[in-house]
Amino acid sequence: MLKKLMISAALLIGIYFIYAWITGALLFQLTVPAPEDITEERNIDRFYGEEASIERIGLLEGRQESKAYRNRMKAEAEETLDVTMFKVTDGFASEIFYSSLVEAADRDVEVRLLLDGLFHNLRGEEAGIIHAFAAHPSIELRFYEPLDLVRPWTWNNRLHDKLIISDNNLAMITGRNIGDRYFAPADYEGATNDRDAVLFVPENRDPAGTALEEMQTYFDLVWNHDFSQPASDNLTIEDEEAGERKLAELRDTYASYTATHEHLFLEELSWEENTHTVQEASFIHNPVERMNKEPWVWEDLTNLIAGAESSVYMQSPFVIPSDNMRQHWGTAENIEITLLTNSLAATPNLPTYSRYGGSYREELAASSINLYEYQGPEQSIHGKSYVIDDRISAVGSFNLDPRSAYISTESMLIIDSEEVAAALTQQLDALIDEESLEVKEDGSYEESEQVEEAEVPFSKAAGRRLWAAVTYFFEHLF
Repeated sequence: MLKKLMISAALLIGIYFIYAWITGALLFQLTVPAPEDITEERNIDRFYGEEASIERIGLLEGRQESKAYRNRMKAEAEETLDVTMFKVTDGFASEIFYSSLVEAADRDVEVRLLLDGLFHNLRGEEAGIIHAFAAHPSIELRFYEPLDLVRPWTWNNRLHDKLIISDNNLAMITGRNIGDRYFAPADYEGATNDRDAVLFVPENRDPAGTALEEMQTYFDLVWNHDFSQPASDNLTIEDEEAGERKLAELRDTYASYTATHEHLFLEELSWEENTHTVQEASFIHNPVERMNKEPWVWEDLTNLIAGAESSVYMQSPFVIPSDNMRQHWGTAENIEITLLTNSLAATPNLPTYSRYGGSYREELAASSINLYEYQGPEQSIHGKSYVIDDRISAVGSFNLDPRSAYISTESMLIIDSEEVAAALTQQLDALIDEESLEVKEDGSYEESEQVEEAEVPFSKAAGRRLWAAVTYFFEHLF
């Protein structure tokens, strides 16, 4: 009898894995929308402006600078604070993140926090955060698409946006997750370098029609969607008591950090002085749907690239330009295209790099694209940015890969501003000139007097080859 039960259980498990593979992976490979299937018309004229907008935009590159600006945004909030994040990793950064939200809520700011339903990491000891926020009358916490074992096709519907919106006059869009390596000091080994864009609308100006209003509308759409579920229901008395204890702990944490890390908690900050004039700013995003989506963000970016007249600068930590994605690429002749990504030595994401290195690296290097790889090796780059014709800039969460194009929620800020474009170009030039090498057609690097080729550990090189055999069959999910 026991043997029969074991055989039946093994059979059921096998059937489930086949079901999960078909509906959670194979189905995505077979239903990628082609360019002719796109129903949403994407007109790039809307990204250009003639006169100065009321919005101002600044770029943040420094890791500690980014943390200080975020803390200041939350400290200045008076009425509302809306935050959406993909991944939160336990540590110093997450403690500041959660405790600063409690500090705002204690001042009667209405806080809404939306986290991805798989990568929030509020499990085990960190589950106390859920109880704490449920116990606070001014905080709401929701999870986007929590784990559903019955519907494997929902597993890939991930919330990849990273947004902060304060009082309808200040906002941030970024590629940074919440984790120590994204906000680390200079001597931190394994640091990740990223980029934020800050939007500022003066308090005496109406934000109607601005990118900030578009961002707020999008947040409300995702927050109120059926995919977003309350993080907690029907708390027990024990849960409520645990929540109150956690709230007290978070308040103590905030008080401690403000006393010991004053450089991360600015007393004042002039948003006017730390932002640039723009002619137009537009917030774009993917559809909020399950399964493969129409690639709205990729369509807009590739249309802008196709319309370039002189130059295109692209930065992405991960580069997998699949056949389907390249069908949207269009043509841009007689322009200089530069692409910056991580080297094998620098990348913290070996599975994704294995697909890039196995199929696209030498192909891109042999094309008209100037391909550069950040050497690290103690750090990596995670920014997702574009500069077109020294005028249009794009900053946000979108990686140059199929998952960002077709599967995950993604958002970017498109900026028409020569000032912003110049600032972003300066940042990208520094990364290339001081820390990157150009890839030649044979996969080797051009020699440089300023930058040395980083050594790749044997284990990492071997791991890339092993992963390449797997990722070849699941390219669309990376």
